[in-house]
Amino acid sequence: MGNWKMHGSLAANADLLAGIKAGAARATGEVALCVPFPYLEQARSALSGSAVTWGAQDVSVHAQGAYTGEVSASMLADLACSWVLCGHSERRAMHGESSDVVAAKAATALAAGLTPVVCVGETLSDREADDVERVIGDQLNPVLALGAEALSRLVIAYEPVWAIGTGRTATPEQAQTVHALIRRSLTEHGAGQVRILYGGSVKASNAASLFAQADIDGALVGGASLVAEEFLNIAAA
Repeated sequence: MGNWKMHGSLAANADLLAGIKAGAARATGEVALCVPFPYLEQARSALSGSAVTWGAQDVSVHAQGAYTGEVSASMLADLACSWVLCGHSERRAMHGESSDVVAAKAATALAAGLTPVVCVGETLSDREADDVERVIGDQLNPVLALGAEALSRLVIAYEPVWAIGTGRTATPEQAQTVHALIRRSLTEHGAGQVRILYGGSVKASNAASLFAQADIDGALVGGASLVAEEFLNIAAA
């Protein structure tokens, strides 16, 4: 799953979408792109009928109303989105989104037929303080409270904050340790089969070693998703 973050233009997107669409058959699993709101219609137009699905990077907790600048789940469904990111670390850090708000956004997305991709992850200070398990648990708990049926329809993305856009990547073993922790929590809540993606400077050069881990089911890819060949090589891994 590619996350374009706040990148793109109509012209650049056209080439990128065409390249990913043309090479998607190389992927060994599902391929999806989460693009900025203004480009969702462009993604729908370019990708409809292909193997590549699309989604948004955020969603409002509100269904409709006087919420200037917000985008509702029903609007995303109108644009045939399959996915929406909820609680990306940049939203948590820059916009103060709490784990309760993230869970509410996930519930809103599910009600509209979207698949929320709920992001969790620790900061460098959390890791250095050996506080990873508590931090991840606190972020997951409001989502786990949604219940097994809801959990079965979402995806979790583990993204260590210290590895996002820094060029630093958790070792496959570090990533697997946290994925296994998340898997145990999901299993205890009757949702052990939920897919867990790894995000954090994923590149073609490290994708295969990450995907070889028992509990890593895919990747949430940032900068590398802006280069078609690099993204497709990750998907092929």
